[in-house]
Amino acid sequence: MKIFLIFISSMLVNNFVLSRFLGICSFLGVSKKTDAAVGMGLAVTFVMTLASVMSYSVYHFILEPLNITYLKTIAFVLVIAALVQFVEMVIQKMSPKLYKALGIFLPLITTNCAVLGVAVLNIQESYSFLESVVNGLGAALGYMLAIVLLSGIRERIDNNENIPLVLRGLPITLITAGLMSIAFLGFQGLIR
Repeated sequence: MKIFLIFISSMLVNNFVLSRFLGICSFLGVSKKTDAAVGMGLAVTFVMTLASVMSYSVYHFILEPLNITYLKTIAFVLVIAALVQFVEMVIQKMSPKLYKALGIFLPLITTNCAVLGVAVLNIQESYSFLESVVNGLGAALGYMLAIVLLSGIRERIDNNENIPLVLRGLPITLITAGLMSIAFLGFQGLIR
C-alpha cells in the first residue's frame, strides 16, 4: 500500500512540474507539439527512473561506506549526465526526427532540476530501493502527463484567433500552466 501511495503522490499530488515547480524549462520549451512532448516525456521517464536506481546505488554503496555523503549532489549530477548522454545517442540513432524536434532540450535533461530533485528527495525521505524506483517512475510519469496535457492545450490555443494579440505565445502558455497547477491542487486531499 505504501508503494502505491508513493506512486500516486509523486505523479499527481506532488507533481514535480505543477506542484513543486521543477523542470519548468523543458516543460515550457518542448510543449509546443504533442509528438515532441511525448518524446521528451519518454526520455525524462527513462532518465528519471534510471537516475533513481543509479543514485540510490551510488549513495548507499559508494558514498555512505566511504563517508563522503556530502558529495551526493555532484555524484548525482554525474550519474544523470551519463544517463542523458546514453539517451541522446539512442534517440539520435533510433529517431533522428525526434532528436531534431527535441533539440537543445534533450541535453538539458542533465540540468533538469526535476531529475536531480527526485534523486535528492529519495535520499531525504530515506526511501528503500523499491520506493526510490517507484517515486522516480511516478514523478517521471507525472512530468509526462503535465507536458502532454500542456502540449495538447497549446496546439488548440495556437489555432484560436480569439486570443488577444498581447496574450499570444508565452503569456497565454504561462496562464495555462498556472491554471493547470491550480487544477492539480485538487489532488492535495487525495493522500494524507
